Amino acid sequence: MGNLLFLGKRDDAFCDKAARHVHDNFSNPEIHLARRGDPWPAEIDDWRGNSIISYLSPFILPPSLLDNAKGAALNFHPGPPQYPGIGCTNFALYNGETEYGVTCHHMAAKVDTGPIIAVRRFDILPDDSVLSLTERCYAHIYDLFMEITGVLLAGRPLPVADETWTREPYKRHELDSLCRITPDMEAEEIERRIRAVTFPGAPGAFVELQGHRFAYAGGEPQS
Repeated sequence: MGNLLFLGKRDDAFCDKAARHVHDNFSNPEIHLARRGDPWPAEIDDWRGNSIISYLSPFILPPSLLDNAKGAALNFHPGPPQYPGIGCTNFALYNGETEYGVTCHHMAAKVDTGPIIAVRRFDILPDDSVLSLTERCYAHIYDLFMEITGVLLAGRPLPVADETWTREPYKRHELDSLCRITPDMEAEEIERRIRAVTFPGAPGAFVELQGHRFAYAGGEPQS
């Protein structure tokens, strides 16, 4: 198999396994792992090869790089086609969904809009948090990654899912707005928002009073 560019998430156990799989099974792979806030790896600007895989990478790939892939440029998205963009897990919990999923799709110039290759769905449990749902989501992404890379390694055509994205991708400002609590909100709305945005290491819910911001510090919301 010809050379492959793999862009993944640093310090993630499933991504580490995926990177090892790429290293062991694809010839001449180029692997870059990063976290949000890390600098763009300028050395890949001139990359040219067969395929690109973005596996929970924090980077948005420019069209110039996507065009350098002779074959497929694939993204593994931690959400189903109903939840493109950022904060997909957060919005699914906020909306009270009972089912979630992960998506493999071709990358296009606009994030989470390319043709869909495969979707895997699973239940959202009543007591799921952002953390627990994300952990299961990452496990399903790894399984889907192994399935799709098996297709690439075998030289078979990639699947074509009978699915399309159902909305515009969520944006950062929408997730930021979801974190905002205001004094006039009903208790149920506050609880929905706290559940949907509480995640270790993330800013989470907040309220602003008299020009001061107060962050939610944890514990069960009081009704």
